[in-house]
Amino acid sequence: MGDYTPDVHSSQEGVLPKQSKQTSDSRSQSSVLYHQLRQPPLNIVGGRGSYLITDSGQEILDATCGAAVSCLGNSDKRVHEAIMEQLRKVPYCYSLYFTNSAAEELSQILVDSTGGKMSRAFIVSSGTEAVEASLKMAVQYYMEMPVPQPQRVNFIARKQSYHGNTLGSLSVGHHVGRRALYEKILAKNVHHVSQCYPYRDMQDGETVEAYVARLAQELEDKFQELGPDTVCAFVAETMTGTTLGCVPPLPGYLKAMKEVCERHGALLILDEVMSGMGRSGTLHAWEQEGVVPDLQTMAKGLGAGYAPIAALLVNRHVVDTLTQGTGAFSHSQTYQGHPVACAAACRVQKIIQEDNLLPNVCEMGKYLGQLLHQKFGDHPHVGDIRGRGLFWAIEFVQDKKTKEPYPPSKSVAWTIHKTALKPEYSISLMPGNGGIDGINGDHICFAPPYNCTKEEIEMIVNRASRVVEEVLGN
Repeated sequence: MGDYTPDVHSSQEGVLPKQSKQTSDSRSQSSVLYHQLRQPPLNIVGGRGSYLITDSGQEILDATCGAAVSCLGNSDKRVHEAIMEQLRKVPYCYSLYFTNSAAEELSQILVDSTGGKMSRAFIVSSGTEAVEASLKMAVQYYMEMPVPQPQRVNFIARKQSYHGNTLGSLSVGHHVGRRALYEKILAKNVHHVSQCYPYRDMQDGETVEAYVARLAQELEDKFQELGPDTVCAFVAETMTGTTLGCVPPLPGYLKAMKEVCERHGALLILDEVMSGMGRSGTLHAWEQEGVVPDLQTMAKGLGAGYAPIAALLVNRHVVDTLTQGTGAFSHSQTYQGHPVACAAACRVQKIIQEDNLLPNVCEMGKYLGQLLHQKFGDHPHVGDIRGRGLFWAIEFVQDKKTKEPYPPSKSVAWTIHKTALKPEYSISLMPGNGGIDGINGDHICFAPPYNCTKEEIEMIVNRASRVVEEVLGN
């Protein structure tokens, strides 16, 4: 943005210096392979607080932090300074040969944040890479036990889940649309059980305890079907992301699932790429569930978008097994432990603590939930409102009583998303579809910055309400 330096603490709409414009016609000739090849996206040239600024000067209230990433808002000078300081020291070193101080510091911050329950961090560049690493780590763990268990090759995950877009992570996930084209080449050693999805899957009159027990029995049955000693790990998002739409686990659910894993000697892998690092109100979402995973992934809130970074946290007993075995993790990435990315993430995590942002996530998250229920609770086409911390979703239905979804041909969630970007609304909402069965279902998600204010929460809900009214009526 040239000499323009955003005010990181400002959340008010204002006038920016005139920007050079790149029209949609010129972008249609772009060299960028856009997600939608026939529909060039808006060009973002700057950011200020909770706002994104396009090349036409439109200020868009980012109610989702991109994909729940920009948890400090846009352009915090303190992170800029940390990045520049690291660049002046060393921008890159190869982790196969060397370590670096930024990676060491970040890993210590992450281990300490678990109270020592996790003992090592493996730092990579994306959530997908972290998931891939977790799968490999789980397999290697059983190969390096004092009595190796090479037969443990099966993974059990959940339907309507998302764990990444490489072939391994896509296999573990269950995003039907993203899997469809590649189904023939996905791994065949991954099996899926039901989500914890009370809005649609709890039976009439069924208690939470009975529902949780039913899901645990389904997992137990899958272990028995595959052979309990062939299962390597159960993989689950601690709190679902945008594929299902911000569904928190019911009380006792993850404990019950871990008990099944422990009964049969399998690992529990919790994916907190989206829900972790403060998004759900605690630094680690599992802290609220009374469980400790064997392996944990994290990404989006780790570096707040200032650099591509993710991590795999490894429980002490897994590290000890590898240490006593070959003494090495048989996996690496070129940009693993990247010094600049680690320096950025270190500063982000320190800001979260220094600015006391986790209590704000809880307070503003509660307020967001209240306003969503007030504004949308009686809407005839809103079926469910759910969430935790600053991570909420609204599920839309044709009929509130029967919970009948809209047909996929109507593209309700994406229509809401596109409508919201119009200048008269100027808000970015995160759409999701297919949450019911991979085809049917529409929802939108909200994931504001950790430092958002009451005024911004009110603005988010009011603008979203106007958008929904235009698309679905009131």
